[in-house]
Amino acid sequence: MHPIDKTAISDQVFQQLQSQILSRRLPAGHELPSERQLSVQLGVNRGAIREAIKRLQQARLVKVRHGGATVVEEFAEQGGLELLPSLVVNDRGQLNMELAKGMVLLRKTLAPLVAGQAAAHQGPVLADALHPILQAMQATTDLPTLQQLAFDYWSAVVAHSGNVVFRLAFNSMNETYRAVWGLMTHLMQDEFRDVGTLALLAEAFRAGEVRRCEVLTRQHVELGSRALQNTLNTLSGLS
Repeated sequence: MHPIDKTAISDQVFQQLQSQILSRRLPAGHELPSERQLSVQLGVNRGAIREAIKRLQQARLVKVRHGGATVVEEFAEQGGLELLPSLVVNDRGQLNMELAKGMVLLRKTLAPLVAGQAAAHQGPVLADALHPILQAMQATTDLPTLQQLAFDYWSAVVAHSGNVVFRLAFNSMNETYRAVWGLMTHLMQDEFRDVGTLALLAEAFRAGEVRRCEVLTRQHVELGSRALQNTLNTLSGLS
């Protein structure tokens, strides 16, 4: 542990402790030092420590036992989707290869389901919302612009799915994606440039063709998924 910058003190305490738990430097079953001890070690007031511990409890990373001892929980059994961004890319900017591969698989599996449900729930309304996004995509060849527009396209699809669970999963995945946004620009360029398929998908949304939406989405995301998987396999072989 190291002294904490006085800006956003409780946030920094939380992030430092969370990082140590997720990296298993503080393993499940480990008892955290007392508030007083942590206050001394980190050079902050006990109020900041108390607030950070409260947030760790809310994230189900620790449990306060009878008598006041704070014990690290097994996050793989207790944690939720909100932990994914911090697990896939750690506080040192390192990528967890196995979890990243899991994210690619989750994306491939989830995207067609989201598209199908959006078509069934609000297909024509979604198609209207996608129209200006598609027009902007068709008017540019700039890759960073296409990346942002693709993000906007899928944000609209998820928003029109009518499924809160899909939206929460999407939020967690996108927080991870944002952490490596620049890397994704060229890595997923085949998918970002696949505007023709997105236009066909918008037509299928308007017609409410659930099955066709699922098929087109699967074809589209496979472009990026294949590039991501190949890169992760290469990096895994080098590590």
